[in-house]
Amino acid sequence: MRAIRCETPGELRLLEVERPDLKAGWVRVGIRHIGICGTDYHIYEGKHPFLKYPRIMGHELSGVVLDANGAAGLADGDPVVINPYLPCYQCPACREGKTNCCETLTVIGVHGDGGMTEELVMPEANLYKAEGLSLRDAAMVEFLAIGAHAVRRTELKPGWRVLVVGGGPIGLGVAFFARIAGAEVTILDAAADKLASARSFGFGAATLDERVGAAFKAAMGTGFDAVFDATGAIPAMNQAVGYCRNGGSLTLVGVVKGTLSWEDPEIHRRELTIRASRNATREDFDHVMASIRNGSVPTDRLATHATSFEDVPVNLPIWAHNRSGLIKAIITI
Repeated sequence: MRAIRCETPGELRLLEVERPDLKAGWVRVGIRHIGICGTDYHIYEGKHPFLKYPRIMGHELSGVVLDANGAAGLADGDPVVINPYLPCYQCPACREGKTNCCETLTVIGVHGDGGMTEELVMPEANLYKAEGLSLRDAAMVEFLAIGAHAVRRTELKPGWRVLVVGGGPIGLGVAFFARIAGAEVTILDAAADKLASARSFGFGAATLDERVGAAFKAAMGTGFDAVFDATGAIPAMNQAVGYCRNGGSLTLVGVVKGTLSWEDPEIHRRELTIRASRNATREDFDHVMASIRNGSVPTDRLATHATSFEDVPVNLPIWAHNRSGLIKAIITI
């Protein structure tokens, strides 16, 4: 079967690989659509700190069951969303239902080979029936679930004023689910195309220079009720504390290799809650699927770019170097 593999940074290859073996408790899936993630671009560019090459990328996936292999609730031909996180189910986090932050968690396409291939085998627990969704939309569920999970962890209340720092795909996902939770959302970003996109979706938006303007100051008041960082950039993450009101919260959705630094008196004066948000759980996937079905998430406008499987080695490098106007690129097999 065919697969796309990143041989070394900057080198993508369409090649033939062995069909994966099927074992008890696992299901064979024919991949139909693949979302290209920021992680995939980083792997291609050689910017992922822990990845070993060569690597078949791809973890934003939809497909069709080819062999249910006795799985309960699944049948051959069922459309599915694929949860790419493989937990141990034994560690304390897993036993609390926090499989998203399992102590030994692996993610397909990152820690092992992923879904840029014609077929994949996955544990039946990682497959969710995509009833009422197109297979293209089903491939966008995982990245949106990241934002849904961050919002759920923050326990937003209707009417809260929320700031999302970073208007890329993950930041937009946070913004959509914060709005679904009843919040008033402002997005802060340095890129003009991301701010234009944010405004087109009906969110408040501000450049870094506009932080001193009347509109941003009015939205911020004495501080936002909840701030989310979706940049994964140390300077932005360090500054985020200053946007929070007393008694408010900062949720770190972006991740970076490095050390964050905050003034302790500022944390204490605000009695600030700082939390990390990692990946997502079944509950978040279900919330995203329901929100797509009811029209709360405009997937047609999020899927800005498309390519065929054969053209990925040409198009992915182009998008890696120029993402202007790009929200989500989708591969069709």
